[in-house]
Formats: sequence, structure tokens, C-alpha cells
Amino acid sequence: MQTKQGIPDEEVLAFAISQERSILTINRVDFIRLHRRDSNHFGIFVCTNNRNWEQFAARIDEAVATEEPLQGKLIRVVRPLT
Repeated sequence: MQTKQGIPDEEVLAFAISQERSILTINRVDFIRLHRRDSNHFGIFVCTNNRNWEQFAARIDEAVATEEPLQGKLIRVVRPLT
């Protein structure tokens, strides 16, 4: 699958790995698939879209603090149901 910028997801992940960086994405399906194929990465955060940016940032920050170290982990960040 490709991003809107035309960069294949596999290349995005490979670049993040080469830079020892985590991925933060709302492209959940494709990055969950990539994680299942190979968990040798520096963390993948798959998120539900949340337009409440302050709440979204707080949930991501909480997930990072809870899950460190991030290497090899798939972390789901979901918006609250309310």
C-alpha cells in the first residue's frame, strides 16, 4: 500500500528502521500487517484518527511512557468512545 505522497509503506518503515525511529500512523491495517511480517523495528504506533489534538497527543505520550522500550512493539492508540 502507498501513502498519499506515493511512498510505499515498506519504504517508510525501512527508512524509520535505518534512522532508528518509531512510526506513528493512522494507516493501521497496512502497518499492523508489516509488523506481523517482521517485528524488527523501533516501534509502530497505530492510531485511530482523533481531531481532538490535545487529547490525541496526551494518549500518544501516555502510550510512549507506558511501553518503553519501543523496539519491536506494535502499540495501539485509540480515541475514547465518548
